[in-house]
Amino acid sequence: MSEQNPLNLEEIGGLASVEKYKFEPIKGYPMLHWHGKRPFTSTQYYPAQKKEVYGEDVNGWINKIFWGDNLQVMSHLLKDFRGKIDLIYIDPPFDSKAEYKLNIKSKGHNVNSDVSGFEEKQYSDIWSNDEYLQFMYERLVLIKELLCKNGSVFLHCDWHKSHHLKCLMDEIFGSESFVNEIVWHYRKWAVKSNNFQRNHDTILWYCSEKDSSRTFNMIETQEASEGTLKRWKGKKQVALFDEAGNRTAASVEDDSEGAPLADVWEMSIINPAARERTAYPTQKPEKLLERIIKHCSNPGDLIFDCFMGSGTTQAVAMKNGRRFIGSDINLGAIQTTTKRLIEERKQTCLSESAIYDSFEVYNVNNYELFRNPLEAKNLLVEALEIEPVSGTVYDGEKDGFMVKVMPVNRIATRQDLNDLIANFPYKVFEKRREDNPNKPVESVMLVCMGHEADIKAHLEQECGYKINVKVVDILRDKSNIEFKRSSEAELSLVDGKLEVVSFYPMNLMQKLSLQKQSVSEWRELVDSIVIDWNYDGAAMEPAVIDIPGKKDFVSGVYLVPQDAGTIKVKITDLLSESYEEVIKHG
Repeated sequence: MSEQNPLNLEEIGGLASVEKYKFEPIKGYPMLHWHGKRPFTSTQYYPAQKKEVYGEDVNGWINKIFWGDNLQVMSHLLKDFRGKIDLIYIDPPFDSKAEYKLNIKSKGHNVNSDVSGFEEKQYSDIWSNDEYLQFMYERLVLIKELLCKNGSVFLHCDWHKSHHLKCLMDEIFGSESFVNEIVWHYRKWAVKSNNFQRNHDTILWYCSEKDSSRTFNMIETQEASEGTLKRWKGKKQVALFDEAGNRTAASVEDDSEGAPLADVWEMSIINPAARERTAYPTQKPEKLLERIIKHCSNPGDLIFDCFMGSGTTQAVAMKNGRRFIGSDINLGAIQTTTKRLIEERKQTCLSESAIYDSFEVYNVNNYELFRNPLEAKNLLVEALEIEPVSGTVYDGEKDGFMVKVMPVNRIATRQDLNDLIANFPYKVFEKRREDNPNKPVESVMLVCMGHEADIKAHLEQECGYKINVKVVDILRDKSNIEFKRSSEAELSLVDGKLEVVSFYPMNLMQKLSLQKQSVSEWRELVDSIVIDWNYDGAAMEPAVIDIPGKKDFVSGVYLVPQDAGTIKVKITDLLSESYEEVIKHG
């Protein structure tokens, strides 16, 4: 934080502490330019709603998982965590031009092994170059604001965008803050092609400030069995040589049994049979995160990952006594991570290092109507009979209007129009204005779920051309569209037992029926059941956590304790969609 622009939370207060604060100027050199690049100097505060609590705080701290757009999540975190996070690891989209899917298959011992299930889209990694760079630019600026002065940030990428991301990191953090480029080399099944096999990822390591006293623990070393002992500045040195006699590495620590760990890491991808495997797309191995976390943080430090995915960063932090915060926009990631952390709590409950094993789950500025943003956008296009278009800033065309679908999990703001405004075909607009000066150069339809009152006027004004703008508000104008069918269930409370008599996850059942897959009982469709026997009307604190193995069923029948009051039941299906019901008792 600059001395010229200090932040006084007590003086400024809640919302203003985020909305009025200007970020530190970025370092500036070298700078990467792209079409429509916009400065990102401030943000607004977004509220969070606590949904679930697992365990109690330790030393005044409880770990946090957020469901929502990580730009909004980090904007929310600025109020309490600006400059307080010790280590940040992110595994963002790579612009791989792929759609990542998860195979959904009903559970249970009676399921035919030949049944392949169906694929559910988790997220899309298809971007235009400029859209991707602006997306990453804004999030890296917020990451810099959250990182403490002695902290480190690790950005995981591959050949698709590593060159661009390196330039962005140099611009935002300063090239002098670059520490190292780590190469993760792994083996995978070879595919014949006219190219070398792409068998490595890149991890860019930056510190918060130049010459800061960043954490680095020399935990692992490379074996030096082939080395010879020499002297260097009075200290014992282990020198390593290759077969040709060329020196390759050395350690200058007394009584060292090896050389310092190199920046090329030979490490396997996750074994399909490994306990840590969640089947979540793009999951990274725990060993990789363990190396980063152990070397570059200390027990009790705060770790953050805003592209959480399957929760590997959080699981490793929990195992190694670190505090953590995680976020993801994909509800499937939240469910996968929650299950994983619950299991890790069982495994590490006797470990002295894993003292921070409790966590809370939050929503940030998120409507419950849409569970999967990618699927929701496709459903909107289909429901409104929009003709999709590709290669433009628009999502489709309808009734003479070029259609832009705004963010589907929150209200649309003026800031959300920046990409559209920056990427308008202005040369085409100029030609149309010359040909017909009194007519609009374009007709644009904005599809949104609620919007700021002046969004239409803002678009017309900022564009600089006469355009015809129509706003379609799904919550108001198209409220009859059913994007998700609500699940149904029958619960029975008799003789001191709570029984789930039946459960009908409508969307999942519809997708299974399209695959002509039959289900013999409702438990085949359930991923988990959690029960809070004394629900306080705010966040669930589950006392029953029924998460069976991959081929096992939930129980479905649970003994009600004598002191039970208001009961809340949450049943989550294989699509990560949940049915919740509150029952009065006692």
